[in-house]
Amino acid sequence: MKTIDDFAALHRADDPLVLFNVWDAGSAAAVAEAGTKAIATGSLSLAGAQGYDDGEGMPFAAVLESVRRIAATIDLPLTVDFETGYAEDEREIARNAAALLHAGAIGCNLEDRLLDSAALREPDAQARRIAAVAAQGLFVNARTDIFLGPLLAGANPDRGELVEKAIDRAAVYREAGAGCFFVPGLRDPDLIAALCEAESSPVNVMWLDGMDGARLARLGAARISYGPAPWQRAMTRLTEAARAAMN
Repeated sequence: MKTIDDFAALHRADDPLVLFNVWDAGSAAAVAEAGTKAIATGSLSLAGAQGYDDGEGMPFAAVLESVRRIAATIDLPLTVDFETGYAEDEREIARNAAALLHAGAIGCNLEDRLLDSAALREPDAQARRIAAVAAQGLFVNARTDIFLGPLLAGANPDRGELVEKAIDRAAVYREAGAGCFFVPGLRDPDLIAALCEAESSPVNVMWLDGMDGARLARLGAARISYGPAPWQRAMTRLTEAARAAMN
């Protein structure tokens, strides 16, 4: 059984942890067969595979059941997209984190946006939530949504001032107990390199079309996530195959 320290040790800038995100026990088994070092769920994928919307549209009880089934299928560390924690109250988010750990997760993503407005939580408020989750024994991948969406990043997320804000948040989140800092939406190589150089904890970059994993490693990324892309591509191929079968 891998420990949280074993999982943390997989985050290396010279040899990043590549997470090809899964959505159920079957996809987890397939990715494990490919030789991955760990398994990660994606919230959009997990919810979509069960007919729910992303953004905590999937009931937390159903999330826990999926986590149990995935954990029972694999013999690898499992990190789960926890979205905003399925709770507002810090005591409730701690209870949810404990349930996630009990279900078989060793880590989780925790994002800093406000679910009902797509704005960001104040860093200190998010830090308290990170601390509550980390105290339960989960490795927290602290996600900032600074680079996502027109409300937050505008038309161009690749801007130096956003990176500076992200670096400030990273320091607060690290102090609260986060083990990694996740920056989905950022794609400019120079800015990724600057962030990785400035941040002492591992940096998680989301793979986007056109990105190269080897180059991301050279830029300093210690963790590379594929997010919803594997599920979206699998569903596209399924639709195309089904359409061909009907004709």
